[in-house]
Amino acid sequence: MAIVYQKSAGLTDKGLHYCPGCHHGIIHKLVAESLVELGLLDGAIGVCPVGCSVFAYKYFSCDMMEASHGRAPAVATGIKRTHPNQAVFTYQGDGDLASIGAAEIVHAAMRGEKFTTIFVNNAIYGMTGGQMAPTTLIGQRATTCQSGRTVEQAGMPIRVAEMLSTLDGCVYAERVCVTDIANLNKAKKAIKTAFQKQMAGEGFTFVEVLSTCPTNWGMTPLKANQWLKENMAAYYPLGVIKDKPISAEVK
Repeated sequence: MAIVYQKSAGLTDKGLHYCPGCHHGIIHKLVAESLVELGLLDGAIGVCPVGCSVFAYKYFSCDMMEASHGRAPAVATGIKRTHPNQAVFTYQGDGDLASIGAAEIVHAAMRGEKFTTIFVNNAIYGMTGGQMAPTTLIGQRATTCQSGRTVEQAGMPIRVAEMLSTLDGCVYAERVCVTDIANLNKAKKAIKTAFQKQMAGEGFTFVEVLSTCPTNWGMTPLKANQWLKENMAAYYPLGVIKDKPISAEVK
């Protein structure tokens, strides 16, 4: 019988621990497929965060490092500088990257560190019980804002991709989602572009993936998907935010 579809060679056979309806598994698949299709898997080095994807090192078929909470960009900086010819990426959630790790990602982008960050934004702290994150939407409920986030108490949610795109060292920033096939294909294209620009030595590349968290949002997977499209994508618009032309020096 002909094989028409099989698990990516970029993933191990370990079963995923994520909740039903969570998008992490889909995003893992896209990253893995991209590394394989670009011929980068054998030399790739990923850095795991602290958060829902803390066990990502079990799932990717490449070398992986575990970083302290929020410190994945600092770890990736050291790895890429000592292994400049290998694909290096961080895989981080919004609590890890946009809260405790905000300074790390900002300065890595400012320096133009030549690694790729896959940023999974589900607008809440998932692993630790559903607290408000820097990305939680106005009016969205969490365990630490049970009546909904307010501007007066917490300010506006951070648009991380837009913030990083203002920094000179960031050469590519795009926001995608994986709610349906059309968007899934766009997400994979963005991830591949980010790795290609990294390997061309252009600078720091960043892909933000809007994701659901049915468990902490208190929704079914289908309802969470719809909520993301109607609410998150309205505040966090999808598309390329920055695509800096390659400089004459890099060429």
